[in-house]
Amino acid sequence: MDYDKLLNVSVELGCQLMSSGAEIYRVEESMQRLLQAYGLDSPEVFAIPSCVIVSVTTPEGHPITRMRRIGAHGTDIEKLERCNDLCRHLCVQRPPVEEAQARLEALSGNVPQYAHWKVLLGYGIAPAFFSPLFGGGFADSVCAMVGGLAVGFCLLYAKKIIASNGFFRTVICSTVASLVSLMLVRWGLGQSVDTVTISVLMVLVPGVALTNAMREIMAGDMISGLSRAAESILTAAAIAIGSAVGLTLVRMLP
Repeated sequence: MDYDKLLNVSVELGCQLMSSGAEIYRVEESMQRLLQAYGLDSPEVFAIPSCVIVSVTTPEGHPITRMRRIGAHGTDIEKLERCNDLCRHLCVQRPPVEEAQARLEALSGNVPQYAHWKVLLGYGIAPAFFSPLFGGGFADSVCAMVGGLAVGFCLLYAKKIIASNGFFRTVICSTVASLVSLMLVRWGLGQSVDTVTISVLMVLVPGVALTNAMREIMAGDMISGLSRAAESILTAAAIAIGSAVGLTLVRMLP
């Protein structure tokens, strides 16, 4: 058994899970089960949203440690489900390590990637359905859709121009959202400024990150939970700052 390759497979699986938005307990438990299925007793696994560390001791008594840093990531439920299925399959079937590594490398290629126009359409439809939830009418829904399309365009096609940092990118996107919403209502296309603006800003709210943060804090994963909570708070602050900037700019216009 090549335990170096096995450890690499385990670390790569953990990184794939983390980059898909998996909870910390899921990442650690999946890596532990995989290593135990291949005959390693008591593997030590530590994971936070930006890093994964795994340490094992081979049957010959040789310790091996791997650490992998993880960059900024979002949530991909379909990829997360495929990672879970692959982990269960590897734990039950226990194929050769080379085969397990090949299946893991092919995992990202099997996940369908949606075209930009489909993602952009989603950014437009989501605010349009949020508008009636907040009491808006048909006109407000149309304005919210236009605002959502503007935000989606900034996120998809203007990454190099606006910023690579998530905080400043959120500030600029929320500024664009409030500007578009307020201008559309001022031109008479919408009825409620508050409804349209809030509906558009909902696509920027870090709901999944905040939910995972609360879950991890209650489960005892304090470092990961506080890290995700801080990220959610910074994102919320960026949304507030961008909205204030957009409101100020519109009020300065004649």
